[in-house]
Amino acid sequence: MEAKTILVVDDAPANIDLSSQMLKEQYRVKAATNGDKALASAAKAPPDLVLLDVMMPGMDGYEVCRQLKSNPQTARIPVVFLSAKISREDQQRGMDMGAIGYLTKPVEEARLRETLEIVFSL
Repeated sequence: MEAKTILVVDDAPANIDLSSQMLKEQYRVKAATNGDKALASAAKAPPDLVLLDVMMPGMDGYEVCRQLKSNPQTARIPVVFLSAKISREDQQRGMDMGAIGYLTKPVEEARLRETLEIVFSL
């Protein structure tokens, strides 16, 4: 079976590297450092999942998610937020935007893998 593709979206290259290290053995990992690049990448070659930071300059993760979900070409791509914003309100906002998960940084590798396994088993 072909490996699932995960698009990691984060403005901090170190965070992309960390997520990539956690995932690269089991998944194909693509990266985008801002919302515009994420939307373009998802439209060009839709990933199996978007792992999305909230706090980014320019377009924040909530807006990226909203645009993904409003585009018929990308609406079905599952989105999991991975953010340092930890309040219940932030988490609820992410879910209201259409995400199917919300993890907080720093995320443990086991928790990230478990979440992705659940998403891909749906």
